[in-house]
Amino acid sequence: MNKPNYENPLIKRYASKEMSRVFSPDMKFTTWRRLWIALAEAEKELGLEITEEQIEELRAHVDDINYDVAEAREKEVRHDVMSHVYAYGVQCPKAKGIIHLGATSAYVGDNTDVIQIKEGLIIIKHKLADLLSRLAEFADEYKDQPTLGFTHFQPAQLTTVGKRATLWMQDFYFDYLDVCELIDSLMMLGVKGTTGTQASFLDLFDGDHEKVRELDRKVVEKMGFEKAIPVSGQTYTRKVDFKVISVLAGIAQSAHKMTNDIRLLQHLKEVEEPFEKKQIGSSAMAYKRNPMRSERIASLSRYVISNTMSAAMTSSTQWFERTLDDSANRRLILPESFLSIDAVLDIASNVCSGLVVYKEVIRQHLMAEIPFMATENIIMESVKKGGDRQELHEEIRQHSMEAGRQVKEFGKPNDLLHRIASDPMFGLTEEDVAKLTDPADYTGRSAQQVTEFITEYIKPVIEENREYLGRDIELNV
Repeated sequence: MNKPNYENPLIKRYASKEMSRVFSPDMKFTTWRRLWIALAEAEKELGLEITEEQIEELRAHVDDINYDVAEAREKEVRHDVMSHVYAYGVQCPKAKGIIHLGATSAYVGDNTDVIQIKEGLIIIKHKLADLLSRLAEFADEYKDQPTLGFTHFQPAQLTTVGKRATLWMQDFYFDYLDVCELIDSLMMLGVKGTTGTQASFLDLFDGDHEKVRELDRKVVEKMGFEKAIPVSGQTYTRKVDFKVISVLAGIAQSAHKMTNDIRLLQHLKEVEEPFEKKQIGSSAMAYKRNPMRSERIASLSRYVISNTMSAAMTSSTQWFERTLDDSANRRLILPESFLSIDAVLDIASNVCSGLVVYKEVIRQHLMAEIPFMATENIIMESVKKGGDRQELHEEIRQHSMEAGRQVKEFGKPNDLLHRIASDPMFGLTEEDVAKLTDPADYTGRSAQQVTEFITEYIKPVIEENREYLGRDIELNV
């Protein structure tokens, strides 16, 4: 079968059906109709001549949208909202005169956007909680597993595999808080009119300001929100979009950082993302196991991060009460940012559920470096036996430089501990030195920090979202 037209990979390859539904035409246009019903109901309740029969007619046709009529009409009038007003009126002849009464296009457009944003954020919230739960399980399992810590990607003091995962987890926890705050603070546009002055509604209600204010409150309440934005032009301020995409970009940053670490660890052969039995890692090199899922997360995350600039430019370049140069842009960046983060979280949960830890490789790497890290403890032990700290410090510096030279220039094993045990100045045997190089003695409070963070911060999230955890994740690619 031929496929001559472009297909959006976010829909075909990456995002879930759940998130795709939120930004689907059915969701958009049924919400328009629900908004028209809410407006008609509120106007009737406040005294306008609208009958229950008209409203019942509107309710009967919320879901059976006559797209063919709307599309044909739009070709004639070049206006999507008025085309759907017309199509709704064709189905509801008794009510067609009161559909969209007093409203402007932004009434359905912007209010629907906010409703879709909220629905999308709720899905993101639940998926973040699921990811946090999986990371918590992994971190707890490996909280005592010593591993090399890195600063500047150079070996530094030891940490644990679980503690490193807790750093990832904390970033996502902050994202979770941002998402929750955003859900709670979202406001609808409400009923504001052509330039935000509510003049058309003031005319409808014969100059009764309180009824216009009540109309705003009623519509918002009927659509499941607590507040409308206090003041607006024709549209809600596009700073809202920037804030939304910034929160999504925050998740993208966390995911990108985590997958950077996983990709580097996979290069070191210490940790590996899941690899299925029939999966192909490379078309040319059959033995390779490329971190393809982590790379996909990074790729999608970068796209979302880049959308913050588009949202910022759109917000900053709006003219007066409105211009239309935001419209085409927002049709792309809002849904696609949500679809991208939806995919990122699904892939991340899949990866974190199946991370493979190679303990012996980790031990091999840290044992090659721990002699250098143990030098302070060795000096202290030698001082206890009567040594001079300053002299010991200089002596161990010399041994360390030479041991490092042997490793770097000649590829030999790190023999620093043997050099120290052989030097009478230290007064230590090989056995004494070995006791001072147990990796578990160099991880500080790593294990305790993991336990404390999970107990104090992650468990409440898990409890709040328990019904959304442990879901089956099916990746398309």
